[in-house]
Amino acid sequence: MPQPSLRLSVLASLLGLAAACATAQTQTQTQQQVAPLVNGMYGALEALYKDLHAHPELAFQEVRTAARMAEEMRKLGFEVTEKVGGTGVVALLRNGAGPTVLVRTELDALPMEEKTGLPYASKVKAQYAGRETFVAHSCAHDLHMASWVGAARTLVALKGQWKGTLMFVAQPAEETVSGAKAMLADGLFTRFPKPDFAFALHSSPSPYGFVGYRAGPTSSNSDALEITFKGRGGHGSAPDKTIDPITIAARFVTDVQTVVSREKDPAEFGVVTIGAIQGGTVGNIIPDTVVLRGTIRSYQPQVREKLLAGIRRTAMAAAAMGGAPEPQVELVPGGAAIVNDAAVVERTTAALKAALPGAQIAQVPPITASEDFSEFLNAGVPGMMFFVGVSAPEDVAASMKPGGKALPFNHSPFFAPVPEPSIKTSVQAMSVAVLTALGAQ
Repeated sequence: MPQPSLRLSVLASLLGLAAACATAQTQTQTQQQVAPLVNGMYGALEALYKDLHAHPELAFQEVRTAARMAEEMRKLGFEVTEKVGGTGVVALLRNGAGPTVLVRTELDALPMEEKTGLPYASKVKAQYAGRETFVAHSCAHDLHMASWVGAARTLVALKGQWKGTLMFVAQPAEETVSGAKAMLADGLFTRFPKPDFAFALHSSPSPYGFVGYRAGPTSSNSDALEITFKGRGGHGSAPDKTIDPITIAARFVTDVQTVVSREKDPAEFGVVTIGAIQGGTVGNIIPDTVVLRGTIRSYQPQVREKLLAGIRRTAMAAAAMGGAPEPQVELVPGGAAIVNDAAVVERTTAALKAALPGAQIAQVPPITASEDFSEFLNAGVPGMMFFVGVSAPEDVAASMKPGGKALPFNHSPFFAPVPEPSIKTSVQAMSVAVLTALGAQ
């Protein structure tokens, strides 16, 4: 027979286990209240999504968008501060003693033309880099915002079942990976409570109903390049009288890829993409300068340094081979890789699987894109970004067949999320994630 002290210890353990089970059961019951709430508000969320989609704004120009987000949060009883880090919005809702949980959405759109043909497609134009451009939400930040508002509404409706502080942050300029830094520099974690946990979601072209997660490194490092190749302009019929910066730039575009294919470890991820070339006016004039702009992506710090060094060296060599002056090379640090907290991911995914039985919840590999949500995590806040599918399952299946139609990805002019049930899944997943962090009863 066990000693009395041992029996008491066993009894205490059993009571503790029973209490934990009861708490877990209560939390699951709370989480399962989310879906009916979301179904009831969906019509308003879809209308909000379509309005945001039709009225996109570029980085740090999100005046209308930010005002709409601030208005939505004030109606829910949040304490709202605008113009944080430029056009950012911070909304706080205090509900007793407990954790502070940050939920981030992005405000900005992209300088590109939408070609989806949707009835609510963007026709907006704006000034960007000194020229007029179309503007479009081709990365689903509009869907993220609608889901952000939906999660706030859901959590307010369940206010009697959790304690703590909600910190909803609408961040500008994610596409230029500069908005999070701007908000932090403007006192995000000093003027306002520093959160205990942080969450963000991102749309992916996966089937709707899919939620992807990953612990550890989840996105890539991002750097920007801008190189100005200098030459000597002249007549196109007499190239010997000139130094042609176009041929120098063309040589660089080709040669820089050998840094990726011949200098980087083949097993490590690294990409150098030139996305813009600007030079010249007409076909029979050789210009004085050509400007290249591009992006550099990597996971590992040593790969990042190798790529940056190789880009600079290749640019100098291309100019020297053309007998040109030394080029102006600007390598601008962007966003760091997102590193999801393992403990947060474990707790959250367990809750998602329990509360969203109809969703497919699975681990995904790290993405090659970059995201400045990492700035909040790197400031010492454990957190998690997860991914939500927005494509019709039949379209995804068709795209995977030999010869199938390619599926439009984020930043494609044809990228068109299916609003329902994508928004519903996003709101449910984010609401459950936050309730879990708050320890909802």
